[in-house]
Order: sequence, then structure tokens, then C-alpha cells
Amino acid sequence: MSFGLALLCRAVERHGRVARVVVAEVAGSAPREVGAAMLVWDEGTGFGQSGTIGGGALELMAAEAALTRKGLTRHPLGPELGQCCGGAVTLLTEHFDAQTLAALDGRDVIARGPGEMPLAVRRVIDRARARGEVPGAQLVQGWMVEPVRRPTLPVWIWGAGHVGRALVSVLAPLPDVVLTWVDTGPERFPNDIPEGVTALPVPAPERAMSRAPRDAAHLILTYSHEIDLTLCHAALSHGFAFCGLIGSDTKWARFRKRLQALGHTSAQIDAICCPIGHKALGKHPQAIAIGTVAQLLNWQNEKDHAWPTHSSASRA
Repeated sequence: MSFGLALLCRAVERHGRVARVVVAEVAGSAPREVGAAMLVWDEGTGFGQSGTIGGGALELMAAEAALTRKGLTRHPLGPELGQCCGGAVTLLTEHFDAQTLAALDGRDVIARGPGEMPLAVRRVIDRARARGEVPGAQLVQGWMVEPVRRPTLPVWIWGAGHVGRALVSVLAPLPDVVLTWVDTGPERFPNDIPEGVTALPVPAPERAMSRAPRDAAHLILTYSHEIDLTLCHAALSHGFAFCGLIGSDTKWARFRKRLQALGHTSAQIDAICCPIGHKALGKHPQAIAIGTVAQLLNWQNEKDHAWPTHSSASRA
């Protein structure tokens, strides 16, 4: 896990003073890992929250106290909290505003704690600078060390229909994903677009393909087969890390012929994954989204770009 500085900056910009509660240390069984964090802010009649440190009584207690508490606290996960995990969690609660955030600008590793920085913490930071090693989130001699989260996976979703909206709802909370959402007009998008998602209405979507980084993953699922085909052609011409197309085997067979007629080789066309998702999950938009995101996460974890050109999905 890592320090979500961009998310914190947006929260401070919107709410002013924000508390961040992070799991600093875990002993035994616990609902979340070290580095898991949530943000809490005052909403007048109560508090607002984003992120999670595991839910349940621990999270509720920590959220209720977040704006009045600072520093490290240890919590056994037993009868006192009505939990039976059996372990213990150490939480670090900090408060941030525009001024304190400015002091974090430009850092790749954020380390803070009482007194002079321990030698062990300096060594962690020096290794990160000298060798490019990304340290894991950890509590070192009372100092919390976290790498700054840099989203690593640009995902472009082409289409704001039911499946596109379902995909955005699943992908938007993931910390390593940067989402760009494209459709033919602003009226195609919902009124409430998740925080951090860039909506891009363009009358001719294929013209926006040149804006995408060549290491992006593309998910093509517009309301028009002709637009889908044009986007596949644009993606093949531009380059991509992954390109997935929603559709049936019949649709893909027709697309293959038309893409070949446009000058793309069979080997190039094979780089497009169609259909996307998992057939066994069904054709409900949310089910298609879950299957597709599972593929995406599996690919990201393996880091070998070994997407199957034909999944077990099918959609008419």
C-alpha cells in the first residue's frame, strides 16, 4: 500500500481540514493490511469518509475519533470492539490542510514521526533514492514510512452506456488506475462522475485516441458497432498495452475481416481481446464489468501482457 497524495489533495481542496487514518502495524489476524487508509472530514451534522481500514467496529470508532485524535493508537480486535479477528491493529491518525500538504510536495517517500529521524528510516529512504526501490508501508521505530502512490495503469473507457458506467463504478476506486472516459457528447455521461475520472466528450471519439498514452488499456463498448470498429482501427494504428472489445464471436469475426481490409495484419488484430469478461457471470452490465476488471487486474499483477485473445465471454 502507498500514500494516496492525490486523493488527499482533492479531499483537502473540497473539505478544508481532513483527517487521514492509516493502518501502521498489524499483529495477528486483522481486516486490512499495513498502509490501508481512510480519509475523514467534518460535514457539520456528522462526518464524511472515503476509503476503508476494514470496516466494522474498528473503522467506526476510528472515524468518529479521527478529527479529535492524533498520533498512534493500538487496538486489540477482541470483545472490546465486538470483533473476533484475534489480532491487534496500530493506527496512525493525522490531520491535513493546504499548508501541511504543501510540505509533502515533491516527495516520493513520506516519513514522519517523533523526534529526530532514526537511522533505520534514513536507510529506507536512501535505498529508495539510490536504487529506485519502492519501500512497503511500514512503522519503523515509531516513524511511519509510506511511498507516494503513483497511478501506474491508464485505462480509457470508450462508451458511457450501461456497461461503461458499470466499469467506471468498479474501476474508479482502484488506486493504481487513471481513468479517462470517452463518448460522443456530454449528455451521454451521468450527472455524478466519480472523483478522479476524466470525462471526455468528443463528437468523433477516434480523434481522441492520439491523446492516450501508448501503454494504456482500452475498453471499447460504445452504442455503435461502426464507432467500435473505427476505435479498433484507431487503436491498432496508435498502439496500446491492451485493447478489449465488447461483443459476440460473430461481431468479432466481422470486425476481423473489416480490419484486415483496412490494412492490419492478422497478428496485429490478434492483439485485440474480444469478447471481454467472463461468460459464466452473465450479461448484466455489472457482471460484464466484474469479469472484465478481473482480467485487467490479473494482467496488471502478472505484468506480462499475456491477455487471452479470446476469453470465455460472449455478448450479442
